[in-house]
Amino acid sequence: MAVTRCTKMAYSSADEMVFGKATKPVKAGLGLEIGAGYTTPEVNYAPRPEAGASKEKLIKEYERITTDIMARMVQIGAPSVVLETEHVQQMSNNPDWGAAVAHAQKTIMEDYHDEYGIKCALRHTIGDIRESRDFLQLRGDKYNTFIEAFEQCAQNGADLLSVESMGGKEVFDYAILRNDMAGVLYGIGMLGSMDMEMIWSDIADIAKKTGTVAAGDTDCAQANTAMFIAGGLLDKNLAHSIAIIARAISAPRTLVAYEAGAIGPGKDCGYENTIVKSIAGVPMAQEGKTSTCAHSDLMGNLTMQCCDLWSNESVEYHGEFGGTTVQCWSETLAYDCALMNVALDSGNEKILRDMFAASDMYRDPQGYVLAYQNAYRVGEAIAKDGNDIYLRAKNAALESIAIVEEGANGKLELSRFEAKALADAKAAFEGLTDDKDKFMSDCLDKYKKEVKVFLPENYGL
Repeated sequence: MAVTRCTKMAYSSADEMVFGKATKPVKAGLGLEIGAGYTTPEVNYAPRPEAGASKEKLIKEYERITTDIMARMVQIGAPSVVLETEHVQQMSNNPDWGAAVAHAQKTIMEDYHDEYGIKCALRHTIGDIRESRDFLQLRGDKYNTFIEAFEQCAQNGADLLSVESMGGKEVFDYAILRNDMAGVLYGIGMLGSMDMEMIWSDIADIAKKTGTVAAGDTDCAQANTAMFIAGGLLDKNLAHSIAIIARAISAPRTLVAYEAGAIGPGKDCGYENTIVKSIAGVPMAQEGKTSTCAHSDLMGNLTMQCCDLWSNESVEYHGEFGGTTVQCWSETLAYDCALMNVALDSGNEKILRDMFAASDMYRDPQGYVLAYQNAYRVGEAIAKDGNDIYLRAKNAALESIAIVEEGANGKLELSRFEAKALADAKAAFEGLTDDKDKFMSDCLDKYKKEVKVFLPENYGL
């Protein structure tokens, strides 16, 4: 499989990065361009649990969801929209279910496009079904079903193909609970990257064959887990400085999708996407204040700084006073995009971007590192050893630590708990070898013994 590693930055400075523009825009779906000078809302939803009882019920539910969104977008005069269907497990385990849903959705979207000229595209995010109750089973029968789900959705109307892949999660889960930095680096940076290479080479082939777009992945399974365990400013389950180190390490892992042939837009829940965009130049979906229907994140405005699609994270389909949930959230997203698009049209995009970043940058170490000017620095640390998946992940960790230390000398406040966690993590990373092979073999021995669900054959080891 041919993987072209990223060893240069896509932008010559952080200041070149803005929302609505990517160095490599993507055409998709019905008249839509992503990253070509405007932002578009991307609505993300989930069916009610009872709708999964049968294929027919599920298709009906998604038809209602799709009609609700498309009608509301036309009602308020929104020029463009992306719909993201994150598969419930029935749809990826039975690829014909996912295909039937994609077909039903696309038919409705085509009608609205033909009638009203609204630009639109359909993203299907296949579920990573390679998890049995006890083990990750990354290769074998489940992998074949997983890949078939991509093929069938692509053939039946999905424009953008995505997944939140799980590789490395079994080691990461063990390591993050023990503040074991080598394990976090191994789980996300090494195992995650190796699994990504396999699946994204295959997804990119399917996209080529079907004339669809291999969009991208996110390290939801690991970096978002760390972010959720870290929680808010009252929580002490995990230091926020550790959560942002895990996020920095996730950037080179998420980057692998684009090195293996994906072209964007990256997926909304990848908070690492600003870093990835700085290196790969591909458009990105982001979520922030609009994902409060699903979770809290301490950086709700900041994430808009460089987004090309603006998303809401998954909301369950049901009624609200203002319509159904998908109507309410799509309308909110569309107004956010209207503001960004006016800023682009009037030449004020950098002012608005800087306001987005400044409003959350000093709230927490996570927002501080992900503010675009610092995210760009993490990108540089990754690109300079872009050919070595170990060194670039380690560089990302060390650069994020340096950035938080600098912040703490200025306006970023760190509690004693945070400062100690940061110092411990720094010592751990500085103590690691520079030799990828030595690191790999040491970790293989250690985690094979300690993590009984870790199967090296999942990664071809």
